[in-house]
Amino acid sequence: MEVSTTEATDLRHAPRTRDEKKKQVLEVRARELARNTDKEKALGESIEVVEFVLAYEKYGIESSYVREIYPLKELTSVPCTPPFVLGIINVRGEIVSVIDMKKFFDLPEGGLTDMNKAIIVRNDQMEFGILADAILGVRTILREDIQSSVPTLTGIRADYLTGVTKEPLVLLDATKLLSAKNLVVHDEMEI
Repeated sequence: MEVSTTEATDLRHAPRTRDEKKKQVLEVRARELARNTDKEKALGESIEVVEFVLAYEKYGIESSYVREIYPLKELTSVPCTPPFVLGIINVRGEIVSVIDMKKFFDLPEGGLTDMNKAIIVRNDQMEFGILADAILGVRTILREDIQSSVPTLTGIRADYLTGVTKEPLVLLDATKLLSAKNLVVHDEMEI
C-alpha cells in the first residue's frame, strides 16, 4: 500500500497518545479563544448610536447618553428663552426642556409634525430633549469609519460634532452638548 505525501504528513502530525490528543485539543481551543478576543476587541472599537433626522440630514448620538425617546405630544413654550429652546415637556412627572437643534445649528427649518420625537439625553450634570424630525433606529458604527475633521462643516455645528461617516451620518458629541454653557438659559424677567 502506497501512502501519499499529504497522508504521510497527516500521519506524522496525528496524536499518538492520550496526552498528545489532550494537548492538541487544548491548542485548538486556545486558537479559538484568541480569535474570540479579536472579535471582542473589534466590537470594543465601535459605538452604538441613535440615528435620527434633522432638516433632511442624518444625525447620530451615542446611545449611552440617551435616556429615552419620547413622543412630543404636549409642549409648553417658555417665555424669555432663546429661539432654540422649543419649550418644556412633562415626562412622567419630570420637567424636561426641549432644544431645537435646527435653530441652534442654523439649519433649514421644517415644520413640526405629529411624528416629532424628543431624544432625551443626559449625563450627571444636565438633561434635555433634542427635537428630531424622525427616528431611524439604533446602529453600531466602527470608530475607524468616523472621519473626525470635516472642512465643509463650519460654525457652531462643527464645535459639537464627533465626526461624520461615509453614508453620511453626522455624529453629535453628547459630552460637549451636555456641558455647553450656551445651551443653559440664565435669563431672569424684570418685574
